[in-house]
Amino acid sequence: MEGNIAATLARRAHTYGWRDRPLFHSADATHHHGEVHDAAARAAGVLHAAGVRPGHRVLIALPDSVGFVAALLGTFRLGAVAVLTGPEQTEAGHAHVLADSRPQAAVCVPELAPRFRTVQVLTAGDLTDEPVTVPDPVVLPPGAPAYVQYTSGTTGPPKGAVHRHPDPEAYFQAMAIGALGVTPDDVIFSLSKACYPYGLGATVFFPMFCGGSAVLWPELPTVEGVLEQFRRHRPTLLLTVPTWYARLVDASEEHEGVFGSLRAVASAGEPLLPSLADRIESVFGCPVLDGLGSTEVGHTFISNTVTRRRRGSLGVVLDPYEIAVRRAAGGPREPGVLYVRGPSVMAGYLGRPEQTAEVLGADGWLRTGDLVHVDEDGFVHHHGRIRDQLTVSGERVSPLEVERVLGQHPGVVEVVVVDAADDDTALRAYVVLATGTLPTQELEAELLARVDECLPAHKVPRSVTFLAELPRTPMGKVHRATLR
Repeated sequence: MEGNIAATLARRAHTYGWRDRPLFHSADATHHHGEVHDAAARAAGVLHAAGVRPGHRVLIALPDSVGFVAALLGTFRLGAVAVLTGPEQTEAGHAHVLADSRPQAAVCVPELAPRFRTVQVLTAGDLTDEPVTVPDPVVLPPGAPAYVQYTSGTTGPPKGAVHRHPDPEAYFQAMAIGALGVTPDDVIFSLSKACYPYGLGATVFFPMFCGGSAVLWPELPTVEGVLEQFRRHRPTLLLTVPTWYARLVDASEEHEGVFGSLRAVASAGEPLLPSLADRIESVFGCPVLDGLGSTEVGHTFISNTVTRRRRGSLGVVLDPYEIAVRRAAGGPREPGVLYVRGPSVMAGYLGRPEQTAEVLGADGWLRTGDLVHVDEDGFVHHHGRIRDQLTVSGERVSPLEVERVLGQHPGVVEVVVVDAADDDTALRAYVVLATGTLPTQELEAELLARVDECLPAHKVPRSVTFLAELPRTPMGKVHRATLR
């Protein structure tokens, strides 16, 4: 696909007769495809009147709403570049994105306006005004930048991954069609917000490319809030991280049947313990599809699918992507470094050519930082992240290996293993327990004994600390440095 994605999506809605079909379900209304495209055209007119031109950047800090989508598509329509950031980010986080991206304008909720006062500031309400003119979509060359999304920042300042106009259709074909088999009758619900990669694909692009619909929910997730969205909108597909599946599984006992509309759920963002996957399928009554994606690729590029899946694996490589596993030595079952190549791999990190060159080769291969092996049937198995590898008593240890053993206990829903900052010969485990499982010394001893039975002594944690929840970045990733 070449050209302007805003024009492409509007044309698809018109050509296939989707303009009167529901696109977004919110608390107080249903918004149709045509209504949203018309809102985007108005937003483009307002942004143009504010001085936004092709190639300019527009920072968008809005909750999930029609206003967010209108600002996004309106920016695309002008040939400008959307810079996405969560409205819940800290002032320091917003300051970093503002300084790094140098936008022409910012669109945000009114209370955030003082943070962006150095540029032209508009609100979602401003974008609903009737503009003097609505510019035609700018015709763009292949590879023109469309949006910037920032990495989670777990290993340093977040970097802006630059994606092009054709990228969303590539990961729509891979994940929505190839893994989930999305149809126009599906109602998609992502707990990851639309400013982040998982949510942008699931909530915005997947339904817009297929004529389906999605739940548009501006609030930060709570268990009660999620249950209310299910009662109200009856989603057929759910996409979130294992943490949220664990919470919803726990809540299901008191809310029987609330998840009965689901036909499949997808998990990404962190390892999915096989024991939790079993509980999800038992409670939800549908398959759970574990997978792997990244900000740099835009969305999921390896996943189990509704027709092909294997418990404990990340799934298979999704078309149109290809992967390579590069290892110094050893057989095909030995872990190696994962590389991926495909049409939605980022153009690079915004303004960071040296850091881009560290992960992205001239041949298009992206070094992901994951350790994997591929079995004889083509299923990819995860062995953790290179950056999470630990040295204990002079030996290299994959925390994921220890975490999987601890996660076999039926009372464990989340676990993270890190090295001890004050002792390079010891590991420490942090565990979140299922509702009804008590954090006792006896349980700690049982968990440590389980690891001792399965792994060498240097991989046995010195201690287990029970937590109500794990520390996370705004993108929902576990912040291991905080635990250290």
